[in-house]
Amino acid sequence: MSTINSKNVQVGTSGVANQNFTLYQPDTPDGTVRLGVGNSGATTSDVVTVTNAGNVTVSGVVTATTISGAGSFTTASASSFTATGTGANTIPAGTTAQRPGSPTVGMIRANTTLGYIETYNGTAWVSVGDQSASYSISYLVVGGGGGGGNDRGGGGGAGGFRTSTTSVTVGTAYTVTIGAGGATATSGVASSFDTISSAGGANGGNSGSAGGSGASGGGGAFNGSGGAGTAGQGNNGGSGSNNGSTIGNAGGGGGASAVGANGVSNTAGAGGAGTASSISGSSVTYAGGGGGGSDIRSGGQPGAGGAGGGGAGGTPGVAGTANTGGGGGGGQGGTPVYNGAAGGSGIVIISYVGAQRGSGGTVTSSGGNTIHTFTSSGTYTA
Repeated sequence: MSTINSKNVQVGTSGVANQNFTLYQPDTPDGTVRLGVGNSGATTSDVVTVTNAGNVTVSGVVTATTISGAGSFTTASASSFTATGTGANTIPAGTTAQRPGSPTVGMIRANTTLGYIETYNGTAWVSVGDQSASYSISYLVVGGGGGGGNDRGGGGGAGGFRTSTTSVTVGTAYTVTIGAGGATATSGVASSFDTISSAGGANGGNSGSAGGSGASGGGGAFNGSGGAGTAGQGNNGGSGSNNGSTIGNAGGGGGASAVGANGVSNTAGAGGAGTASSISGSSVTYAGGGGGGSDIRSGGQPGAGGAGGGGAGGTPGVAGTANTGGGGGGGQGGTPVYNGAAGGSGIVIISYVGAQRGSGGTVTSSGGNTIHTFTSSGTYTA
């Protein structure tokens, strides 16, 4: 092996400087060796610089079949990296817990926990583009609550309550419909996500009549029977009492998890309880039935609204809470006569694991899930 003890070694014999290369050290040693364009001893334009720490800087275009090692490859801010060929590039991969501790904008990696490629946008890690044909979501669909009846009227039945999981196809737009609460003594309107529909709650019965049938049945007015609920969405309404002649107290509307209570001699029936869901990131109860209206002449007490937005019976009845599907309270009566109240509107909530993939509704995040909440009709695009 030969040793050349020189600060400058020229490769090439051309008389034209830019056709020769020179391997050299600067006049003031700085721990680097440089390969430049030019003749030995002349000023060169550096092409490659190698430091004593093993770092290599290249000026110009790098063409390589393999770049390996445990270090990093950096290009200048105004440069770009082009990969040609028909193969594939491998990017860093790791779990969510293995994300860089101090990420910078533009970082990209494969997240093995979530199963997709993600990038850091300066605020959060987000998925890159559409990476699968479909993905799984959880949903909650609650229909509009029924309106309470008039004059010792039954409480309105709660809107239908449905929650489960399904798959959505990337890029597909899904129609979301939010059902309105029913007006006084009127059934609520169904809510839906695509083909998944929750019926509206039934109306409470008016003076002396039965409650309607729906997602949850409406309470019967005094001397009226409660309406039927729909299996898998709600429960039956309670029946009204008849304390003699035309005096009696109404039944409560059915709720998502319980039947409406029957009216008794001195108290109207309470609305059936709703069902709690944590799909929004916190536990919220939906679809409570409306309380029945009582007979003022006998000193009867109005029925309480069911947990989950059900309105109480009263003078007049209390409306169901918006976006809970709660039934409206029945109006008290006898002398004077009071009207029942409207049911609460429905709601649709969609949740899935990981960074935001779809659009539509109000978007929040909680516990590693992205949540889309629709309080009015719209479109969810997966």
